[in-house]
Amino acid sequence: MGPRLQGELGPDGVLKLALWGLGEVGHVTLAPPPGPLVVGPNRIESLDGAAGLYVAQSAPVLALRGFQPSGLRAGEHGHVLLEPRGDDWLIVAGADTAEAGRGLSLDVADVRREAAEHVRRCDLLPAADPLLRSVVIQAAHASLSAVRRHPDGAFAGLAAGLDYASPPRTYYRDGYWTLQLLLRLAPEAVAEQIELLATHVQAQGEAPSAVIVPCAHADAFEVRRLEELALATIHWRPGEWWSDHFDSPLFFVLAVGDYVAATGDEAMARRHWPKLAAIFERYVGLAGLDGLPRKPHNDRDWADNVMREGLVAYDLGLWVGALGVLARLGRAIAPPVAEAAEHAAEQARAAIDAQLWRGGHYADYVRFDGSAEAHLALDSLMLLRFDAAPQPRALEVLEAARSRLESRRNDGQPYGDFGMLCVYPPFARPGELRAKSADPYRYHNGADWPWLDGVYAAERLRRGLSGWRYPLTRWWEWCLAQGWAGAVEYFSPPYGRGSLLQGWSSLPAAVALAYADRVLAGDGDEA
Repeated sequence: MGPRLQGELGPDGVLKLALWGLGEVGHVTLAPPPGPLVVGPNRIESLDGAAGLYVAQSAPVLALRGFQPSGLRAGEHGHVLLEPRGDDWLIVAGADTAEAGRGLSLDVADVRREAAEHVRRCDLLPAADPLLRSVVIQAAHASLSAVRRHPDGAFAGLAAGLDYASPPRTYYRDGYWTLQLLLRLAPEAVAEQIELLATHVQAQGEAPSAVIVPCAHADAFEVRRLEELALATIHWRPGEWWSDHFDSPLFFVLAVGDYVAATGDEAMARRHWPKLAAIFERYVGLAGLDGLPRKPHNDRDWADNVMREGLVAYDLGLWVGALGVLARLGRAIAPPVAEAAEHAAEQARAAIDAQLWRGGHYADYVRFDGSAEAHLALDSLMLLRFDAAPQPRALEVLEAARSRLESRRNDGQPYGDFGMLCVYPPFARPGELRAKSADPYRYHNGADWPWLDGVYAAERLRRGLSGWRYPLTRWWEWCLAQGWAGAVEYFSPPYGRGSLLQGWSSLPAAVALAYADRVLAGDGDEA
């Protein structure tokens, strides 16, 4: 996946190609050279470098050496060309003849050089052992590749992953976790992402799950949205994907806060302060007398197959984090708002402890009727990440996660040592689940999500605890064992994987780099 071109090469030799904002452009059938081959970011190469598949960065083109193409099937959109260059081949895609022409202007040496430079750019922790080093390389690839472009080179959003291009859309939550690494590698892309997301933060502080990136493919989706009632009831406004998500506005606040903290660009905060203040007022309005915002009975936060309601630990952690940003940024912009946010954070911490603590961990959510889904959920670590939990409680939660959510330690789940469970035990009420999460140990109901693994590892690392290596690396070991060459969205042993090249699955790399000295010194706890 590059700024424009994306594709997937399967074990059957079929290379599926698509362009961001346009969709599928064609399939090419390939016969690979004899192995062994080394798979890297946007490059598959023989050990001696004499054969390989190489993806350019400057144009939607890839080069083949030793991979013999035996057929091209063009898609309905755009242009795709297969052109011989001596014994090598170029595969060029374009939304129009002009874009395809830019690809044809490159020679095989140019494409190979750009591919090699991309591999080097992703190799951010070369001193690490091979497993951890490859985690960082592939996760960095997922983050950098999420930065998409229009044909003219203009920013076109952070892609969630390979499977999120129809219509092309960019998410508040996926983008937030993806930008944790991009703040180090490409802060200008983070700024552009925030500006794009700001266009759909409403005056009352509401925001959708994702913003549909303006392009021809988006125009076609808008026609469908207006014609099909089922779509219009989910995507309320033009350019919105899944309107009114409970967590999205909070992620917008957090993204602005992280960007300002990393770059010192306070103009970003001042420019978007009216939206930040509107988000604050919206959640204050959703709060009870205890100061905690209640999530409506719907499936509109990251766990979008689960009808969570009321006091949701994950969302309340984001709320406390957003209050911290508003307090910090507001001191110079709107001191009364900053003071109110500080007070709201103090009130929220006390109320969270009183209402969600279940002895050893926080409940996933407490419903409006006072009943609770009291299992341990890895996303409740938002309370730890954003300092909504006092240190003694945080340590208890981390110990509970260690014993119950690390599959290697949990004999009650049936799939052995595969990585982290996102919840345990599975949800108690099947009526609150739909789609993939209706199955125990699948999707939100117990799958391994690398971004959550990164959150867990980070909380162990910042508290000086051992046991961080397992969440940072075990998911990747599992992927390699299945032949999945890239950072996946999620996986479940009996059900397979989600999207490849998932941007927010870059979080383990961001964590490893943030704590590089400790990570390179070793964990000391591999049991």
